[in-house]
Amino acid sequence: MSTGKGTDKGRATGKGAAKAAARARGAKGAAGATSGVAARAVELRDLIREASHRYYVLDDPSVDDAVYDDWVRELEVIEAEHPDLVTPDSPTQRVGAQPSEKFESHRHLQAMLSLANARGDEELHDWNRRLETVLEQEGMGGQPVRYVVEPKIDGLAISLTYEDGHLVVGATRGDGEVGEDVTSNIRTIKAVPLVMRPDIGTPPARVEVRGEVYLPLEAFAQFNEARAAEGQPTFANPRNAAAGSLRQLDPRLTAERPLSAWFYAVGASEGFEAASQHEVLEWLRAAGFPVNPLIEVYDDIDAVAAACEGWEKRRGEIDYDIDGAVVKVDSLEMQRRLGAVARAPRWAIAYKFAPTTATTLLKDIRVNVGRTGAIVPWAELEPVHVGGVTVERATLHNQDDLARKDLRIGDTVIVQRAGDVIPQVVSALTQRRTGDERPFQVPTDCPACGTALVRPEGEVIWRCPNRSCPAQLVESVIHFASRGCMDIEGLGEKTVQKLFDVGLIANVADLYDLTAEQLIPLEGFKDQSAANLIAGIEASTQRPWPRVINALGIRHVGEVTADAIALVAPRLDALLGASADDLARADGVGPVVAEAVTEFLSSEENRAMLDRLRAAGLTMEMDVPDGPIEGPLTGCTVVVTGALQGFTREEAKKAIIAAGGKSTDSVSKKTTFVVVGADPGSKVEKAEKAGVPIIDEVMFADVLAGGAPVPARDDA
Repeated sequence: MSTGKGTDKGRATGKGAAKAAARARGAKGAAGATSGVAARAVELRDLIREASHRYYVLDDPSVDDAVYDDWVRELEVIEAEHPDLVTPDSPTQRVGAQPSEKFESHRHLQAMLSLANARGDEELHDWNRRLETVLEQEGMGGQPVRYVVEPKIDGLAISLTYEDGHLVVGATRGDGEVGEDVTSNIRTIKAVPLVMRPDIGTPPARVEVRGEVYLPLEAFAQFNEARAAEGQPTFANPRNAAAGSLRQLDPRLTAERPLSAWFYAVGASEGFEAASQHEVLEWLRAAGFPVNPLIEVYDDIDAVAAACEGWEKRRGEIDYDIDGAVVKVDSLEMQRRLGAVARAPRWAIAYKFAPTTATTLLKDIRVNVGRTGAIVPWAELEPVHVGGVTVERATLHNQDDLARKDLRIGDTVIVQRAGDVIPQVVSALTQRRTGDERPFQVPTDCPACGTALVRPEGEVIWRCPNRSCPAQLVESVIHFASRGCMDIEGLGEKTVQKLFDVGLIANVADLYDLTAEQLIPLEGFKDQSAANLIAGIEASTQRPWPRVINALGIRHVGEVTADAIALVAPRLDALLGASADDLARADGVGPVVAEAVTEFLSSEENRAMLDRLRAAGLTMEMDVPDGPIEGPLTGCTVVVTGALQGFTREEAKKAIIAAGGKSTDSVSKKTTFVVVGADPGSKVEKAEKAGVPIIDEVMFADVLAGGAPVPARDDA
């Protein structure tokens, strides 16, 4: 229930407030008296208290974000319209949940306030108008307001107290006034400096540093896998895993957890001064605290709104969970003048994203057959709105994952969707089971062709070994036509299935025998659409040789691996004659991949298909230099991310290779520099963390032309 840190402390505003007010008025009208509203207020307080307790104290969420948010907003509106119903112990009158009794209490030197929420641009602009009104009243009207926009990390808030630069106390947020003293556990987190760096000069006599402990998504996945292998229960999400890890009584157990942290604020202090929030962040960086590199400063609220919207679209590209963006007034003097309303500062607001988790009914568990024969289970769900879309299906990965989560047909489950990531079932709410739920029975035969399934040694996936399995053939054509492969415009999943159903194709080679006359009689086709598809198929014959290798759908072979294989087998005959040892010499191609390629090529059916593709005119060769290319990028490894104006992605790769460099798609210790275009992904963050230089397209062109030196790494 990631919204709890801000939502249960925020005022209802904008459209959300209107809906909550309507519910409150409806309750009053239905009861015909204030007593009905009072009863609803009592009910809401009980619901919110229980949900907060399970989320903050037990780390076991019982409701999804949207439901919890609605409860809080409805209660806030009731209390605003009926002040006599406000009680001192109402969830709206306190900052957070009570601290756990497992640790000693720690009273924060300065309260850790919560944040009001904004859902969308309208509520964000409402907040901005309110703060401008207060600034006018404070004699600061007309002065330009700058804003800092920070990713809202979905983790566990902490406060660290340093004396003379040394960590003396680490505490959880608790109820905002009093938290749990978890100093011993905090000390095990490598991202937390035990002593401030000397770059800041004389450290403050005392200072509270605020931040968020979290688990990176990749580390969380590995952590859960390890727990499952040991027979231990797994965590539903990274936030709960981080909270559970920080609350271990034995610090040695915390040390085994891959926790990290971001820091973003200073609380009470003696001997520390700054004029703005961005100066605070720069000081924290200098003192040795990890500060999120994605934080930006903006000069107007429209730019802030655009940044928040951009973050919501890109949230799936980073390696940690965020549930919104935090917008702060940059000037600390303005912050002081704006002050706070009860428990929420006027100078900051949480721009909340659509919830990425929701609870729904697992109606059935079914399986798909992939292009390599993999049997992949998937969940049929009662439709639920999550992550901005309505979800009816979700992946279940594999049978082992299904068994590890103990998912049963009829369970109430938590569904997660972040960014454009495929929805997945995180866990079942076992406390809601009635006894009518049914375990899933793994099929023994392929549901598409009836062949007995096999599970290769060392793998978790069951597979259909029948290369002629109709489901595999359909999936192989879909992959062949996809954007990263042959990029055949107009040939989507439904069209591929239709062509199979009417018997026009049985494998990828059959595509090149199609005619417009065959397509026109089919449902959904007319003269122009049939001609367009045939033209798209013809255009695909010009795709370069590495794209053809990728399109074949060989296990373990993706775009980067296909590029490497093409360098050691630059034409079809060389590929057909290559041994596993020959292929294993390709950069990044090990024995497992090499064996998969030779196994694919050993099939007479596959070799016949390749001959037909060659006869159809596909590009089956490429020029490879006899030796290393000497140029401005000789010895360099370059990554390109985002859209460039002067190059397509393919042209950029060719330019890098022509200049003597190597083009890869992932940032690593071997990366020389990263070229960034419009709308880059998470590679920028990875490069910044690794100290890899980042350049724009203009400098990239200069480096290619030899007019600018290759940028040096920080660790060079």
